[in-house]
Amino acid sequence: MDQLRFGIVGIGNMGSGHLNDLYHKKVPNAVLTAVCDLKDDRLAWAKSVCGDEVAYYKDYKEMLASGKIDAVIIATPHYLHPVIGIDAFRAGLNVLSEKPVGVYTKKIEELMQVARESGKTFGLMFNQRTNPAYQKMREIVQSGQLGALKRCVWIITSWYRTQAYYNSGGWRATWAGEGGGVLINQCPHQLDLWQWIFGMPNKIQAFCSFGKYHDIEVEDEVTAYAEYPNGATGVFITTTGECPGTNRLEISGSKGKLVFENGKLKYTALSMDDREYCYASQNAFKQIECKTEETVFENDGEQHLGILKNFTNHILNGEPLLAPGYDGIKELSISNAMLLSTWKNAPVSLPNDGSEFWDYLQEKIKTSRAKENIAEKVFDTAGSYMTK
Repeated sequence: MDQLRFGIVGIGNMGSGHLNDLYHKKVPNAVLTAVCDLKDDRLAWAKSVCGDEVAYYKDYKEMLASGKIDAVIIATPHYLHPVIGIDAFRAGLNVLSEKPVGVYTKKIEELMQVARESGKTFGLMFNQRTNPAYQKMREIVQSGQLGALKRCVWIITSWYRTQAYYNSGGWRATWAGEGGGVLINQCPHQLDLWQWIFGMPNKIQAFCSFGKYHDIEVEDEVTAYAEYPNGATGVFITTTGECPGTNRLEISGSKGKLVFENGKLKYTALSMDDREYCYASQNAFKQIECKTEETVFENDGEQHLGILKNFTNHILNGEPLLAPGYDGIKELSISNAMLLSTWKNAPVSLPNDGSEFWDYLQEKIKTSRAKENIAEKVFDTAGSYMTK
């Protein structure tokens, strides 16, 4: 195979961006051959861009069985990600899913099993993994330069949304339609990067507020505390109801500290491990000598385009996959644990089989209601990526 043929399911804000990248040949050795959407206006927009060069479908299963594609990009509402993914793998196709990989981990376990059995490539649109700042932080942490990890604190409150945003669709910010709020919609990237850089916690205690700042039934503010097997701790704070917001990631270890904010990464390296210095020093107050380096990053990497390129190159040329779909269950496990901890008012251990979260979610879905008097969001006919 010298060219990868893509089909897209869902030509909304994200799908339209992928369509433009592929149709305009921004991904070497990749070609768009099919698109699918339930809405006629979105298919009409896609045809206005691509003309007769691609095939158009309203039923994704017809597209999967068409023989016109080698890989499918899933850009639909969250609950459908694993459903379509399972069907695609069973059809012998490679799968690149938008985030999150799904809403609850029990379904993702099924998806992963089918993916493994298929032998096909499973990728996830964790485009923030292309950001050179986060790549540098991961490199420093994983190499041991920070020593024994102590604490990770991420304040990510720059997700401000108005009520008009939540009124843009009856499904939005409902348990039945979206499956959650800021954790499932805005924060999968940060939760993924948190575990990608710092590792998976083994215990979560969280305090989620539901409809605190908006007329919605899901969470719009979260403060969570995490514990790790080595004794390290973490704090994760997020909301869609704070303006101006903050995006600051701080990681501390026994040999130094990393702070990333406003495009600047500060790396402070201690002259010796503080655990050694703590007991060796005869001075009660003297701090350890250190050196701080600051790196300014001019851009955020190739983002969505970078993931598309990497996914294509992995299949065609064996390039290592930057964002394997199997990693998606990690951030989703953290997200599920935060909600479950709030509902139970108790810590939640990780890993777990997701059964308890599933049961609580079903109770929430029973009382979930689609919003009335909504104002449908204007479709982004420019086909650019828009933040959810």
